[in-house]
Amino acid sequence: MVIKTDELPAAAPADSAREPSSQAGGKGRPGSTELPSVMLLNGDCPESLKKEEGRTEPPQENGLNEAEQGEETTGQEVIVIQDTGFTVKILAPGIEPFSLQVSPQEMVQEIHQVLMDREDTCHRTCFSLHLDGNMLDHFSELRSVEGLQEGSVLRVVEEPYTVREARIHVRHVRDLLKSLDPSDAFNGVDCNSLSFLSVFTDGDLGDSGKRKKGLEMDPIDCTPPEYILPGSRERPLCPLQPQNRDWKPLQCLKVLTMSGWNPPPGNRKMHGDLMYLFVITAEDRQVSITASTRGFYLNQSTAYHFNPKPASPRFLSHSLVELLNQISPTFKKNFAVLQKKRVQRHPFERIATPFQVYSWTAPQAEHAMDCVRAEDAYTSRLGYEEHIPGQTRDWNEELQTTRELPRKNLPERLLRERAIFKVHSDFTAAATRGAMAVIDGNVMAINPSEETRMQMFIWNNIFFSLGFDVRDHYKDFGGDVAAYVAPANDLNGVRTYNAVDVEGLYTLGTVVVDYRGYRVTAQSIIPGILERDQEQSVIYGSIDFGKTVVSHPRYLELLERTSRPLKILRHRVLNDRDEEVELCSSVECKGIIGNDGRHYILDLLRTFPPDLNFLPVPGERLPEECARAGFPRAHRHKLCCLRQELVDAFVEHRYLLFMKLAALQLMQQKASKMESSTPLENGSPPSPESKSEDPVGPEAGSEEEGGNASGLAKVKELAETIASDDGTDPRSREVIRNACKAVGSISSTAFDVRFNPDIFSPGVRFPESCQEEVRDQKQLLKDAAAFLLSCQIPGLVKDCTDHVVLPMDGATLSEVMRQRGINMRYLGKVLDLVLRSPARAQLDHIYKIGIGELITRSAKHIFKTYLQGVELSGLSAAISHFLNCFLSSYPNPVAHLPADELVSKKRNRRRRNRPPGAADSTAWAVMTPQELWKNICQEAKNYFDFTLECESVDQAVETYGLQKITLLREISLKTGIQILLKEYSFDSRHKPAFTEEDVLNIFPVVKHVNPKASDAFHFFQSGQAKVQQGFLKEGCELINEALNLFNNVYGAMHVEICACLRLLARLHYIMGDYAEALSNQQKAVLMSERVMGIEHPNTIQEYMHLALYCFASSQLSTALSLLYRARYLTLLVFGEDHPEMALLDNNIGLVLHGVMEYDLSLRFLENALAVSTKYHGPKSLKVALSHHLVARVYESKAEFRSALQHEKDGYTIYKTQLGEDHEKTKESSEYLKCLTQQAVALQRTMNEIYRNGPSANIPPLKFTAPSMASVLEQLNVINGILFIPLSQKDLENLKAEVARRHQLQEASRNRDKAEEPTAAEPEPAGAPEDAAAQPQAAKDPPPPGLQG
Repeated sequence: MVIKTDELPAAAPADSAREPSSQAGGKGRPGSTELPSVMLLNGDCPESLKKEEGRTEPPQENGLNEAEQGEETTGQEVIVIQDTGFTVKILAPGIEPFSLQVSPQEMVQEIHQVLMDREDTCHRTCFSLHLDGNMLDHFSELRSVEGLQEGSVLRVVEEPYTVREARIHVRHVRDLLKSLDPSDAFNGVDCNSLSFLSVFTDGDLGDSGKRKKGLEMDPIDCTPPEYILPGSRERPLCPLQPQNRDWKPLQCLKVLTMSGWNPPPGNRKMHGDLMYLFVITAEDRQVSITASTRGFYLNQSTAYHFNPKPASPRFLSHSLVELLNQISPTFKKNFAVLQKKRVQRHPFERIATPFQVYSWTAPQAEHAMDCVRAEDAYTSRLGYEEHIPGQTRDWNEELQTTRELPRKNLPERLLRERAIFKVHSDFTAAATRGAMAVIDGNVMAINPSEETRMQMFIWNNIFFSLGFDVRDHYKDFGGDVAAYVAPANDLNGVRTYNAVDVEGLYTLGTVVVDYRGYRVTAQSIIPGILERDQEQSVIYGSIDFGKTVVSHPRYLELLERTSRPLKILRHRVLNDRDEEVELCSSVECKGIIGNDGRHYILDLLRTFPPDLNFLPVPGERLPEECARAGFPRAHRHKLCCLRQELVDAFVEHRYLLFMKLAALQLMQQKASKMESSTPLENGSPPSPESKSEDPVGPEAGSEEEGGNASGLAKVKELAETIASDDGTDPRSREVIRNACKAVGSISSTAFDVRFNPDIFSPGVRFPESCQEEVRDQKQLLKDAAAFLLSCQIPGLVKDCTDHVVLPMDGATLSEVMRQRGINMRYLGKVLDLVLRSPARAQLDHIYKIGIGELITRSAKHIFKTYLQGVELSGLSAAISHFLNCFLSSYPNPVAHLPADELVSKKRNRRRRNRPPGAADSTAWAVMTPQELWKNICQEAKNYFDFTLECESVDQAVETYGLQKITLLREISLKTGIQILLKEYSFDSRHKPAFTEEDVLNIFPVVKHVNPKASDAFHFFQSGQAKVQQGFLKEGCELINEALNLFNNVYGAMHVEICACLRLLARLHYIMGDYAEALSNQQKAVLMSERVMGIEHPNTIQEYMHLALYCFASSQLSTALSLLYRARYLTLLVFGEDHPEMALLDNNIGLVLHGVMEYDLSLRFLENALAVSTKYHGPKSLKVALSHHLVARVYESKAEFRSALQHEKDGYTIYKTQLGEDHEKTKESSEYLKCLTQQAVALQRTMNEIYRNGPSANIPPLKFTAPSMASVLEQLNVINGILFIPLSQKDLENLKAEVARRHQLQEASRNRDKAEEPTAAEPEPAGAPEDAAAQPQAAKDPPPPGLQG
């Protein structure tokens, strides 16, 4: 049996489980002492969690109370249905019959997909399946097919082609030919993305059957490339995308394209000709092919002569592949090999991802002829958008109908969430394509006569607008800057309302795309909105920022339901006729009833209250903390809002305060009236109890609030204290009234804090009668602004100091800030606090990441306006010039303007298609590095209020210890630049680093809604809670079930599935099932590479876990190459000096020790020791462990003096930290004795040799090569996994003991309820509250747990 020490929650998906119990009534993380590093490295879905509490049900205690039990039973039912799969036999023409495992809920269509993917049937697309002579309907579920059962025979019947089917067939053949070609992934199309894992594992993971003999101890080459060794200064770029052997694709054909003779003339159409293809085979034979209703055959046409008669051999084949096999032997041979390879690849390497991931580097690729790609580009695929009948899709209808699907039980909810997710990912892809087409000038505007920046577009039923202030709409808010920010705020609003998911309230599909310096908003279209004037359609809210305001009872009723989870206050404002109008949102939020009768809300840019730190209001003073930090500061626009996470954390903070106040006063009262006290039956809990359920819920946990960790445990006790008073006593009512007043609650009988989003909105006026409420609301906003500065930012810095979170790059740092509700504009303040922190050295990595982020964000702001002035023809020249000014040490790079001989002699006076808002199209060419860096420093000061001490890139690198390659990665990811994969000489003073040939592409940067799988998420959390209580089996089952449900909603690829797989792998590993651990972790790595990026910090983490499981399965060389890959990626993304590097180097050092590469091992272990000492302090237990690992290697080298020195250092740390009697101290002391004896023995032998020369009688010396088991044991310790050998009996006793403690606590709890607590301060949460309420504390049950 095994119990896991301090790292298990690490395995949680950060997106879902950033707080291990976000469902646990927002318990945050009690006792979050030494939390694992991985918690954070997991980014990419900021909204994954924070929206969870949008659910309307009250928060549950531990994701496993009664409500959940009910869900679990439905879960069980689902499993039962899922597991009754059966086998059918498939008969296809020309091959042996084979059997196929199917499940009753699959559609017939899914069998089609399987057959189109199978090696021997992949060339068929146009067929139907027949059972006993009856054709099966494509879209029916298998369980509804009569007579289909175990052992049924399904016959594959070839169907006649239509033009559509023939096109699908050609497209499919082209996909099969290109299946190993990575160019789609490099070009960022069709949701392809890169994965390199197979390069490092040679594909032999988990094939434990055919592993090399014995322990694979035949010599492995362990020497890493020079640049991976500790202390190396070079950071090459090429190894980021190693060349994969399979990528040199086997050439099957030279050309396959549509013929120029298309479409067939009328008389040929009547002979059944559908279209003509032109093919050049690998043997250079040119042939013309007719696609007819019956199949494919050769015709006699040539390039210049049309002759549709069949040519010899007169061979008609239903599949194009079979025809080509006949006429080209090379095709036949290579196509077979290609399909074999394709099928051998891991499915996760080829499944499409739900959202496109772009690569910021790509190798030089030759551009090959490709008819399907060409056709796609011409028709922009609108002709048959993903083959859907009715041509273009009605996005709005699809988005809204999926929301209306029923959601009463688990199967219904799964269906609904799956539909919502699918439509969202399709909509995001279409919107991105459309936005690029708009900026590239390929879409006609709907108002073509207006100037370019005011134009609006419709393409594929999506409405596009540019981020400029066109109608002086945002004049009072900051003009164009505000117009640029508004779409992002609006998207956050849409995200939030979608998460609350109120029936009857609809939002628009919204995607925000940044491309070539422009921001494009893509929205689905409300039916009928284009025919009416806006003034007539808006029946709720205001179209002129609060001058005219209207309201509507149905909207109030719908929005009232969202007001509680979103903490929005229902309030009254005055319109231009001085009438009072009641609203339950900000005034800009507009309500429009579409022609479809649905109630839509749009313009949600002020869903959350304003951030007063960045909104100076004349005559208003901010609290002391804000003034000290130099606030309020004027920002570029007046749309700064607080983040939802901040609002939630603030309300939770207030709730704690409320509980403390109320309980304190009640206790004092009770003490005074002890004599008359008769404990009340807890029959009718008063409102505070019912209220107290809601606000504890927010997940933006208050783990940030340092001391409040124990406070959260008290809340329950306090709530009970208050509840036991059933509110009949006027004095206790008074107490609650006072507490409510003190915390700014809007109700005087219960805790209820909400914000009025219209406070401080320019142009909004409030009625006289509300003045007091407005005054309280203003105070509340000031308190929230102060809370961000006094609690959240210090809390973040403390978490970073304690290594509770370990960001590694800009994205993961932003993620950590956003989780705590800190906007990026506070980055300068965070850095100031880091600089002033007493633990400044331990925050070095945070400081570096922060400065890099500050520089690249400032550069991005400049780049945006820089790009807007560039014509398409000068794009690569302009981008390479910018990169030279930003990163190259070359003092005066010159921009290359497009060559003169290409510029036409007659410059037409005004070119029609100038880019929107374009200035002079060559202004960009005069930028110099000095000017750019001056602007960057200025931007950093203006936007982030931080003073950068550098005038050039080299100074920045010198002063702040940054790496140019890291800055290049950050700026490319933020702006969508793709550069050529080669080594850049940034530091050369003789030539610029970049030429225009180095800029390959510019991609869009897309922001969109990420719909969630809620049921799966609950299962996942319950599973985690179980694991943390030590019930691994049950936890494993729940997490497996979560995986099932996630797959059901998201398909195979998703960040949350990746997290699920990682946790499963870890559990299997702990339970000793290495093969299963390997297989799950391999999937997690592939998925992380594909969905998050090949060098995302999360991927690095996954590589490390996989290496550990490989080592445990005796795949030593694979383990090493995976660790080297992880180290290379860390060096590229951050550099050497990161706390995570210590763990990595300890892993590498241990594995090298295991394969007896002692000198190499020492280089890594000593580096790890240095890094640990810097980041954890010389007296930490991590450093002691590091000393011990180094000592063991010196022992193996028989250098006992060094070994003794290191082990003594370790022993001293253990003694001071843990005391003489701790087992670690004793172990260390034993080891010291053993080393001393060996040293003495060695010395004796040496003396013997000196004395007697060659005739010396030497006893054999015992130098121990480490056993694999001992190395693995150390690896487990440093990775935070601890195995505790327990027999079955011990296990039963342990469970009984846990249950007994649980009962005892319950009993004492009930006893306490009967007597009232006398102490004012309830005891701290050191004494474990019930094990469930404190998952973090309960993960270490009675047997001794080691802190690794």
